[in-house]
Amino acid sequence: MAEKEHMNLVIIGHVDHGKSTLTGRILLETGAIDPHLVEKYKKEAEEKGKGTFYFAWVMDGLKEERERGVTIDVAHKKFYTDKYYFTVIDAPGHRDFVKNMITGTSQADAAIIVCSAIEGPQAQTKEHVFLATTLGVKQIIVAINKMDAVKYDQQKYNDAVAAMSKLFKMVGMKVENIPFVPVSAYFGDNIKVKSANTPWYNGPTLLAALDQLKVPEKHTEKPLRVPIQDVYTITGVGTVPVGRVETGILKPNTTVIFEPAHVKGEVKSIEEHHESLPQAVPGDNVGFNVRGVAKTDIKRGDVAGPLDNPPSVAKTFTAQIVVLNCPSVMTVGYTPVFHCHTAQVACQFEEIMYTVDPKTGTHKAEHPDFIKNGDIAVIKVRPTKPFVIETAKEFPPLGRFAIRDMGQTVAAGMCISVEKAVSAKDAASNPSA
Repeated sequence: MAEKEHMNLVIIGHVDHGKSTLTGRILLETGAIDPHLVEKYKKEAEEKGKGTFYFAWVMDGLKEERERGVTIDVAHKKFYTDKYYFTVIDAPGHRDFVKNMITGTSQADAAIIVCSAIEGPQAQTKEHVFLATTLGVKQIIVAINKMDAVKYDQQKYNDAVAAMSKLFKMVGMKVENIPFVPVSAYFGDNIKVKSANTPWYNGPTLLAALDQLKVPEKHTEKPLRVPIQDVYTITGVGTVPVGRVETGILKPNTTVIFEPAHVKGEVKSIEEHHESLPQAVPGDNVGFNVRGVAKTDIKRGDVAGPLDNPPSVAKTFTAQIVVLNCPSVMTVGYTPVFHCHTAQVACQFEEIMYTVDPKTGTHKAEHPDFIKNGDIAVIKVRPTKPFVIETAKEFPPLGRFAIRDMGQTVAAGMCISVEKAVSAKDAASNPSA
């Protein structure tokens, strides 16, 4: 079988809207969960007279297996549809979701947003829509879940679709490109097979909607950028940084430079899942052995790139941000933590240049004294320590960030331009240059 194309999928939604049940149901319907285990729990459920609840039983049983340390595929959350091979980026809680979405491991290619037909989108759903779109998730599928609980009422479905559509319009997404699939994660309606319970619905099933997604372009023509997630020392091998190639191609026998550490090393070998690779392209999560670099020279948050086009270390940068949930207002001098690719660096607001009208994209106020929830603003920022950030136009995964303060995401945004720092190390270590 030829290897199917790979996509990263994030499944998000309000905590009570059935996200984990839906994830479990997708894994079950695509055969990602071992059928023997499924049979085992199904039988137990029937013996205890809980046959109708077998799915919940399966989910609980698998959870127990996980807690006992039995590795099952659910832990890795990989599944295959007719067309693609998906990795589900796990987003257990809202905070983890934000953190996972922003670190380099998980620039999701697509999202399923789960919304309950009982109560429609909640405040958190709204935030997820904002975040997913600001962080560059271009493709979205909406699962209107718990249709069984509203007796498959078309009006309930229509209400949820209308409310969700309003949210998408607010962030400038084209609603006509978004499938809204009425599902029951619990009973499996419209997941794999069209359900007789929704004769009024004639769109795709959830799995069919996943197959309609497009694989994002791999920007192999751009300069190499590999944000580092971890650095290991492996006996007999040496220093092995691990990260996801975001743009360009990583090849053995080439020299890379890590910024802002400003150290160079020669790439000796590359491997993914313990297999050696001749090269790594965008989307590949790899470990690569570099010669001439000690484990202590580089760390998470550094970015590897080519010598002739090194990653940009910002002295200051200009960014457009959406204020999501800031307990107070943001003013010049505010210094929250920016989470961008795998880096987390405190950055100070140096100037609030202007606010933007979200509907028209035109300037609203020039140099306002402060910005608050719901505002979209263009600001100038100064990192408190060396920090790699690129423009979102040139390197989207390295140009998007979340701003966190006091344990929550207060804003999200993207970098418009970078004023590069002149490395002091450069001048000192290389006086002849």
